[in-house]
Amino acid sequence: MQSISNIIIKKTAKWAKPLLRLTAALIALTFFCPPALATTMDDILSLAMISVKTQYINPLQAEEREFQSLTALVYEGLFSLDDDYMPKLCLAASCDSTTDGKSWTVRIRPNVYFHDGQPCTAYDVEATINEILRLAETGLGQYNQLRYIISKVSVNSAESLQISVNRPYYAVRFALTFPVLPRDQVQAAQPAGTGPFKIDQFLPANILQLSANENYWNGAPSVKGINVEFKATNRELIMDYEYNRVDAAITRSASAGQYQTGLTNLNIAYRTRQLETLLLNDSANAFPLDNVEVRKAIRYAIDFDNIANTVYMGMAKRTDTPMPAGTWMYKDNEEAYSYNPDKARQILDEQGWKSNPSRDNGIRYTTVTVKGKQEERRLRLGLYVYEEQENSVRVQVAGMIADYLAAVGISVHVETVSFATAAARLQARNYDMAIAAFQMDVVPDPGFLLMPGNTGNYTGYRSTAMDKLCKAMREEREFAHYKQLLWDIQDQFCQDCPFICMWYRAGALLTRKVFTTVRDVREPEILRGIEEVGR
Repeated sequence: MQSISNIIIKKTAKWAKPLLRLTAALIALTFFCPPALATTMDDILSLAMISVKTQYINPLQAEEREFQSLTALVYEGLFSLDDDYMPKLCLAASCDSTTDGKSWTVRIRPNVYFHDGQPCTAYDVEATINEILRLAETGLGQYNQLRYIISKVSVNSAESLQISVNRPYYAVRFALTFPVLPRDQVQAAQPAGTGPFKIDQFLPANILQLSANENYWNGAPSVKGINVEFKATNRELIMDYEYNRVDAAITRSASAGQYQTGLTNLNIAYRTRQLETLLLNDSANAFPLDNVEVRKAIRYAIDFDNIANTVYMGMAKRTDTPMPAGTWMYKDNEEAYSYNPDKARQILDEQGWKSNPSRDNGIRYTTVTVKGKQEERRLRLGLYVYEEQENSVRVQVAGMIADYLAAVGISVHVETVSFATAAARLQARNYDMAIAAFQMDVVPDPGFLLMPGNTGNYTGYRSTAMDKLCKAMREEREFAHYKQLLWDIQDQFCQDCPFICMWYRAGALLTRKVFTTVRDVREPEILRGIEEVGR
């Protein structure tokens, strides 16, 4: 139930299992800071980030992902997510469901006020949900996936409301993290929030000034202000940081990987929701990738760890399934996903793909029967890649993938195309392989990638066993069982290999000051915890 409108065709990269190592590193950075690094905050933090599109600060229609790290300090949801990526009550004082899980009663936390002094009530939540659903009718809005979960909302009183859901599962709590706006400001350019910081001044593509909300319901922040300077390019951003014009900088540029943590600086990698994949066309009769064993051979043949380290310099967090590694959601299967070119060759041999180094540069071949006649086929595949502006890493990744596959006898032709061309070929399933990215939703539910007819299933993958697991997950209300079903889905994913997950792209928070104690630094709450520093 992730957003597919944000699909981006990309090059694959290899990098295998280090989010656990990342988590450990972040813990170490949190509790051990180099002596020269400032461990106390001044009243004001100066920050630089890229922003050229955002003209209005309405979190329901966010245009830039980094910008959401700022709005996350201004607006809050009924629930928030803690360091373990678990939902906890925020603006909701309580949230209880009926026995069948199809109706939820939410009680609003008392004595919570918007920055304009108005109390936060159930009517505000109702208006916000209805605006999200209205936007979703045309596929717009940052939270349009909510339409798959919530069917109706009604107010019981100013303190309570009823939410009816389409999917009565545990993940409803994750969906209720959307920002709540005042009922008469849901379409405003700069609505009031309830969060620890409020907006003082905003000049698009120039500056944003936030000040502490001294009346914040969870305690006034010790940091009294955040001054943000917006840059048009990463070059400008990095220069401002290097010349000490700002205390910190947020960037998703792969070039940030060159900055190492030292005595006066921290480079904290944060996880984004951008999952990058190597899609394989395994539609029925899509020879040769309709053969699951050939797909597994491709998975074994590519050293994704090495590609990620070489190309992204630590700005990619490896995952072998649609779920982020190092979290409770992730099920590891090291043996099945490890780089093993000998295993790849063995599988291709077993599937009848012959190799002769003296012909066609060792490209494998086999004999197939077409209309009663024997025909020889070479193991040649096309790979589409879409390149982002100011970012040439994807073409480099695609080239490395082609080299790895050539080493086991698979010839790959890499073609760089426009986003529109790549998207059209995916929709028509007119491709062999493509590097594609999905902007994953806050709700841990990969069904949209795996179930036939769903918006993210571009591979033609069909599996009765997978459908059964996904449907069971979307009805499970207990956390332990929900987690187990997520793990079972990943086991089925490993067995069927419908496509290959490569990594979640990472961003970098470069800073000279330790301004947070959170362990899980992630998008979009990159600055999460700053309000608690010094308390």
